[in-house]
Amino acid sequence: MAVKKKTAKKKVAKKKVAKKKVAKKKVAKKKVVKKKVAKKKVAKKKVAKKKVAKKKVAKKKVKRKPNPAFMRPMTLSDALGAVVGAKPIPRTEVTKKLWLYIKKHKLQDPKNMRNIKPDEKLAKVFGSKKTINMFQMTKLVSKHMS
Repeated sequence: MAVKKKTAKKKVAKKKVAKKKVAKKKVAKKKVVKKKVAKKKVAKKKVAKKKVAKKKVAKKKVKRKPNPAFMRPMTLSDALGAVVGAKPIPRTEVTKKLWLYIKKHKLQDPKNMRNIKPDEKLAKVFGSKKTINMFQMTKLVSKHMS
């Protein structure tokens, strides 16, 4: 019986050693996996930083030069001159002053801000008292400039 006990103890001891080895291997694998995950996260952060850096470099703005045709002073008709002013001014300034006039006199439709309800002065420029879309406005105003 003593022999059987010794072999049984040896088997139990071997199982314990085997379990410890397996446990050590699992811990080692977890550490390796954690390191890999950490490396991937660091790599992703580096890539993200590079992308941000590239975007910042791409955002360098060059000051645009306006087209000289738009900046040339235009002579205005009497009807348009009554709204904007009689002096020759560029197309861009005409549009800006028209919008200032429209907003000052609250001529925009409250439901649809794109539509303009002309008063007497603007009706002469637009040619009608009907509501006019802001895109039609530039077309109608261009007829009063030369």
